Amino acid sequence: MTPEPEPDDADATGAPGNAGPDGAAVAGSAPPRRPIVLVGMMGSGKSTVGRRLAAQLGREFVDADKEIESRCGVPITTIFELEGEEGFRRREAAVLDALSCRPGIVLATGGGAVLLAENRERLHARGFVIFLRTGAAELWQRLKRDRVRPLLRTDNPRQRIVDLLAAREPLYREVAHLTVTSGRLPIDALVADIIGRLPDDLRPGGLHR
Repeated sequence: MTPEPEPDDADATGAPGNAGPDGAAVAGSAPPRRPIVLVGMMGSGKSTVGRRLAAQLGREFVDADKEIESRCGVPITTIFELEGEEGFRRREAAVLDALSCRPGIVLATGGGAVLLAENRERLHARGFVIFLRTGAAELWQRLKRDRVRPLLRTDNPRQRIVDLLAAREPLYREVAHLTVTSGRLPIDALVADIIGRLPDDLRPGGLHR
């Protein structure tokens, strides 16, 4: 595997700047748009919703788990096997640090991205965080045939989902600026609901910040 990824270049505020060689702002450059970040349990639909939301808002979509795999050159399951969850979380934190500095993206995070306080602090401070809330019963229906996710490789994956949700939901709520219940709502309706509840500066044609 490759070494741990380094954060993208950023200015002193931790965000990529529109600055010239001397550090001054480039005349006429648009202000950066803070990222929109989706958090929630595995199976809550972060990637599906994220892609549709990005398309509606004219933003780039980034899947944090896919980015980790791309940078490391191996699947997440292999990282878990070789380094354990602790090793994976270190790599995840480095990638989230970099991605949270990228303006104008919709970022789908992994289900455990909120476990580290440093991740919660960075995501909340740098982006607009949306918690896609989904109940344990619905998550089980979506994930019961999953044989890939490392954390579901257990004798009782259904109870594992219940336990993970109970432990993580308070952290999702802590980091989120907006909570949306996904459930069985059609994807287009869910995305429209999210867009309707975004701050003005994040809506199409809004004032960016």
